[in-house]
Amino acid sequence: MLSKSARHELRATAVAMAAVLASYGSTLLLERLAELRIDVVVLSVVLSLTLSRTQRGAPAADRLLGLVLLPVAAFAAEGVGTLVARHPDAGDALFVLCVCATVWIRRFGPHAARIGTVAVLPLVSILVLQGPVGAPTGVAHAGWVALVALIVAGWVLVVQVGAWRIGLGERAWPARRPEPARQSAPQTAPQPAPGTAGARRLRPSTRMALQMATALGAAFVVGRYAYTAHWTWVVLTAFIVCSGARGRADVVHKGVLRGAGAALGTLVATWIAGDFGPGDRTPVVLIFVVLALATWLRKTSYAFWAAGVTSVLSLLYGYFGESAPALLRTRLLEILIGAALGIAASWLVLPVRTSQVLRRRTADALAALSELLRTLAAEGPPQPGLLARRQAGFEHSVAQLDQLAPALEAKRFLERRLLPAPYQADAVDAVRRCVAPTRALVAFAAAGDPAQPAQLAAAFGEIDGELRRLSAFFGPVPAAPAGR
Repeated sequence: MLSKSARHELRATAVAMAAVLASYGSTLLLERLAELRIDVVVLSVVLSLTLSRTQRGAPAADRLLGLVLLPVAAFAAEGVGTLVARHPDAGDALFVLCVCATVWIRRFGPHAARIGTVAVLPLVSILVLQGPVGAPTGVAHAGWVALVALIVAGWVLVVQVGAWRIGLGERAWPARRPEPARQSAPQTAPQPAPGTAGARRLRPSTRMALQMATALGAAFVVGRYAYTAHWTWVVLTAFIVCSGARGRADVVHKGVLRGAGAALGTLVATWIAGDFGPGDRTPVVLIFVVLALATWLRKTSYAFWAAGVTSVLSLLYGYFGESAPALLRTRLLEILIGAALGIAASWLVLPVRTSQVLRRRTADALAALSELLRTLAAEGPPQPGLLARRQAGFEHSVAQLDQLAPALEAKRFLERRLLPAPYQADAVDAVRRCVAPTRALVAFAAAGDPAQPAQLAAAFGEIDGELRRLSAFFGPVPAAPAGR
């Protein structure tokens, strides 16, 4: 029987694939009626799958922004793709600059980060389409690409909102966003190490942008001069490894999984693609099946996603007549080179230490927890909805911290054979274990039932125990207040 998390991911995958299939069908019809190139159909699949993930659970304003922004970004990306194909040096430099800009603007807050995430999607599609489909064809084609992006954004919006209304998807139109924790965290909450913040140090977004620039620049050089026909594989892998990196451990973890998953996906797809000739429709069906499985299993391990995406690219190249078996060794080698370049850039160019990211996100989670506990311990009934907002804010911060878990758990697996406890992953576990008792406390408070002293004491005691465990990493942390 599937776990609750697996069922949740399965529903999200079903919603995403519904948007993908709707976008694919609409664009396929447009391609035939307007006599366009097949690249617009491939583009619709790439954009709809990635946008479905980035817009998952996004607030209403960001969803509407995506509806407006994606066509504009797609039109601009088509121009960048044309320059990449016709004037490689200038086009490559512009591509790197544009991608780095989408990373750098994260410094301006969550809304800016979402803008960057949506804007980079059409740029990534350039790397997918340059190889098998060919170079873009100019301004007229860019207009059709923008229309396809609008169709995709519209389908993703309609499907996600519709899924939420029938109980299958995450809420798309929240009445209020989760209330963030106050800026002033408790004095005993873990803070970044001295010297990691301030005017003299570059912000993480700037450092990540410079790391991305280094990785992509090196990937373009290697790809263009060593693998002229398939240079995109090196660049795409370097981008994937560097994008969204949460410290050095996360980069290494993602790079290893990317390499392992891509190798497995390439081997499997090469074996399958050998049975089909160019233009055979069967691989098209397999592509959608593989995308669905990879999307569903992505949260289990990034290796599944890497294997799925690489399999899809292998099947796509086979559909356009490029022999998959003949390209096997080249593809694997380029993937490994791209992963190595991404890891090297993240480790050597103004690196973001994993411990710094862990301390900052733990501090944010404890600040949100402190707000929640103070509200619970206050005299008198809380304001309507305040507890729910405090709980949502805490769980959002836990989700942010939880993004570090896969890399830290892999690191703990290796460290257990060499080093004594505690391990960094233990801190993530301790914060995670505070979620269940806080939910119980909020439920008791919302019910207005003071006749649960034993349960209240147990919940507060459980939180207090986890906070004490965190002291092994960060020194004294705030104790859980006594119940009302």
